[in-house]
Amino acid sequence: MIGNSLPAGGPADVRTGLFEEHRPHLRAVAYRMLGSLSEAEDAVQEAWLRYDRTDTSEVENLGGWLTTVVGRVCLNLLRSRAQRREESLESRMPDPVLGREGVVDPEQEVLLADSVGLALMVVLESLSPAERVAFVLHDMFQVPFEEIAPLIEKTSAATRQLASRARRKVQGQAPAPDRDLARQRVAVDAFFAATRTGDLEALLSVLDPEVVLRADGDVGRIRQTVVLSGARTVASQAVLYRSLAPYVRPALINGAAGVVVIGANGKLVSIMAFTVVDGAIVAIDVLTDPEQLRALDVTAFED
Repeated sequence: MIGNSLPAGGPADVRTGLFEEHRPHLRAVAYRMLGSLSEAEDAVQEAWLRYDRTDTSEVENLGGWLTTVVGRVCLNLLRSRAQRREESLESRMPDPVLGREGVVDPEQEVLLADSVGLALMVVLESLSPAERVAFVLHDMFQVPFEEIAPLIEKTSAATRQLASRARRKVQGQAPAPDRDLARQRVAVDAFFAATRTGDLEALLSVLDPEVVLRADGDVGRIRQTVVLSGARTVASQAVLYRSLAPYVRPALINGAAGVVVIGANGKLVSIMAFTVVDGAIVAIDVLTDPEQLRALDVTAFED
């Protein structure tokens, strides 16, 4: 968490400046909470409105106070979203953060600190609102359980249990990827080289035996995440889509090696994020939702 700040008193421009110092951190918190870049921006803006109309002259740690405010805003959004999903059964993949290898983007570095891969964001989507808030605030931003508990209306002990339960889910379904980006890229390139030639055995050699592929898709009129498990199942599915291989372009997806697929018409077809552990692909997350894809800027990947 960002360290202490002086109380926010005085002229409006001073108060604004103090808030802006914390904005990148607050965006990072909100993105992990919500998995939506636009909703994260909305949550930060709501935090600004609450800050602007609150006397914070006695607040000793402005960064901590603002983090709590954003957490409360995000919790309300998560609860509302969960209720809507219960009614519609709709599911969505989290928004990816796109980048190019070798290109440093300071804003993205703050947003994606601590290796927040897309696979991790997918698992966070499966948590209950209270689990997600407890895990994100404590494990990712070191907020004490005593400060999180009032937020989710639980005791400190119950909050600790929620975070522990969420942690087990994350560790079981989103293992920490190799930190060596070059090693990640070798595995991803090998995957597509085998896909282009339809070489099933080569695909099997680069996939972890327990690999999981998650993709958003339409089931009737409902968007649901389709999950495939096992190297042979995933490899067989990949071979079916080798016609797309010529349109694959390397990209960083949430800071990890991945690809964007841009069709012959120049439109973004899909995004594929890979989790590579010990040189083998353990997870593939595929985003094809047209609405989410339209919101992404892929001009940096155009020829």
